[in-house]
Amino acid sequence: MNIGDVSSRSGLPAKTIRYYEDIGLIKPHRSTNGYRCFAETDLHKLAFLGRARALGFTIEDCRTLMALYEDESRASHDVKHLALEHLAKIEEKIADLQAMHDTLGELVSSCAGDSRPDCPILKDLSGEE
Repeated sequence: MNIGDVSSRSGLPAKTIRYYEDIGLIKPHRSTNGYRCFAETDLHKLAFLGRARALGFTIEDCRTLMALYEDESRASHDVKHLALEHLAKIEEKIADLQAMHDTLGELVSSCAGDSRPDCPILKDLSGEE
C-alpha cells in the first residue's frame, strides 16, 4: 500500500503518517525507487497509535505502549502503571477545568449584563478589589 491508501484506510492524514515515520514510531518498507510501501502490520500500528492518541497519550507514551505491545514477554502491570499515570493527569486536568468552570460561572452570575459600566468579570480579571 502507498501512503494515500494507508491514509484512507487508517483515517490519519498523510502528514501525520510521515511524522510518525520521521520520529520512528513506524518504519514502512521503502521500494527501490524510494516510495513507502506499507504492509498490513503498519496499518495495524497506525490504528494502535490513533487509538492511543485519541485517549490522550503523548507521543512518548505511545512509543512506550507500542514497545510493550510488541514485547511478548511484557508484564501487564507495566501497561497498567502507565495508564494509571495518564489517568491521574486526566483527572488533574478535569479538576482544573472544573475550578475554572465554577469561578467563571460565579463571575457570570455576579455580572448584571446591562448597560452599566460596572462589570465584576473585568474587575476580577484586572485584580481589583
